[in-house]
Amino acid sequence: MTDLWAALALVAVLEGLVLFAFPGLWRRTAEQLLSTPIAQVRLIGGIVMAIGLVALYFIRN
Repeated sequence: MTDLWAALALVAVLEGLVLFAFPGLWRRTAEQLLSTPIAQVRLIGGIVMAIGLVALYFIRN
C-alpha cells in the first residue's frame, strides 16, 4: 500500500512540475483537448494506461 501512495505522490509532483515549468504549453494542450472528440480522448487514455501497465510489469518483475 505504501508503494501506491508513493506512486500517487510522484504523479502529483510530475504534474505540478509540468504546470510550474510550462504553464502556456499546458494551457494550449488543455484547449486542444477540449476540442478533441470524446472517443479519441478515451482511446488516447486507454493507450496511455496500457503503456503504463506494461511499463509497471517490466519494472516490478
